[in-house]
Amino acid sequence: MSLETETPVTEAKTDPRLLEQLICPVTRTPLTYDRERQELVSKRAGLAYPIRDGLPTMLESEARVLDEATGK
Repeated sequence: MSLETETPVTEAKTDPRLLEQLICPVTRTPLTYDRERQELVSKRAGLAYPIRDGLPTMLESEARVLDEATGK
């Protein structure tokens, strides 16, 4: 009989110094860190880049388009 054990999901920490140095690949402007959604937001481009396993994914094709009305 085999028992499957679930591995707890832990949120990887992202170095805040790294986040301060990143810029939007589309507009070349600074990004805002959204800790709750784990995203780097470019209001100028209207995009939010995901942070997965502590690593920012800075690809326009992977970014979420922001809602124009709320900016989120």
